[in-house]
Amino acid sequence: MASLGNICRNVLTVTVAAITISVGTLGEAIAQTIEGAGASFPAPLYQRYFQQLKKDTGITVNYNSVGSGKGIESFVKDTVDFAGTDAPPVAAEIEQMPKGLVMVPTAGGAVAVVYNLPGVRELKLSQSVLPDIFAGKITKWNDRRIAKDNPGVDLPDLPIQTVVRADGSGTTFIFSKHLSAVSPLFSREIGASKKPQWLGNPLKGNKNDGVADLVKKTEGAIGYVQDTFARQNNLSTAMLENLRGEFVKPSLEEANKALSGLRFYQNFNPVNEANPDEGYPIVGITWLLIKQNYDSSDDANAIKKMVSWILNQGQNLNNTLEYTRVPKNIAVKILEKVEAQVTSK
Repeated sequence: MASLGNICRNVLTVTVAAITISVGTLGEAIAQTIEGAGASFPAPLYQRYFQQLKKDTGITVNYNSVGSGKGIESFVKDTVDFAGTDAPPVAAEIEQMPKGLVMVPTAGGAVAVVYNLPGVRELKLSQSVLPDIFAGKITKWNDRRIAKDNPGVDLPDLPIQTVVRADGSGTTFIFSKHLSAVSPLFSREIGASKKPQWLGNPLKGNKNDGVADLVKKTEGAIGYVQDTFARQNNLSTAMLENLRGEFVKPSLEEANKALSGLRFYQNFNPVNEANPDEGYPIVGITWLLIKQNYDSSDDANAIKKMVSWILNQGQNLNNTLEYTRVPKNIAVKILEKVEAQVTSK
């Protein structure tokens, strides 16, 4: 993020020089295959990670981008070596994980609000308007409340078609958590969840690319995707109001601003990301879920080597795809925890 950044300096601090800590020796290539599944939010980044990881270490990672909900389910069932998620597992899920859990933050990023309104090149949505659109309270694009946010913009007399995720989704969790934080009505009627019970009649797409595709081909549509998917699909992105009353577009710079005051608990779960003080207002963290106990030392060592590579060399790829980086002091803490807690039978 520049970084999730200066981010956790008040909660977790270590000597930056210790970043040289490495779980395993990265220079030693090993032939090992790791199976993972989960979040689509970081899928473009993970694809790049795992291509380069194989070149550098010999480790093959097969990652199935099925959404955070299914990723956590697979991890609970012990059918994968690791899972990806943008929504931290809840206590009931953690209790079912048969081989323990270590949470590894890998990146942060913005959730873009994307829309399809021919002729509308710039759209502003305030913190009072956006939740009401997705709660089904504002149903026409030329509604006076949207018009108030967009003086001089010729808004069409079109029905609003919301587009949401069909699958259990960490992107949805980040999005609905923000809407719940800024709107008591949304919090009460829908709430923050990986798979909310949406009101009205939204279109539903699987994974980020499914939502992007539906928005792209549906006039009057509005949806939400990780920012990289918006850019890859050339979708229009709304400017959203933040706590300071500023309207900002999703970008790496604005995500960095939003995450610059983020703090973490000791399990690397964030404290205050739902409605950040500045920058782009809808941002989130993505994690790998890894086991504390693997069936063999080869499996455990491969996982450790993967995590070490991601938190060292891999972080250099984050900014190229508009993801924020894990700050070095937090990376060191994670690696220390992985070294201490990840073992084999």
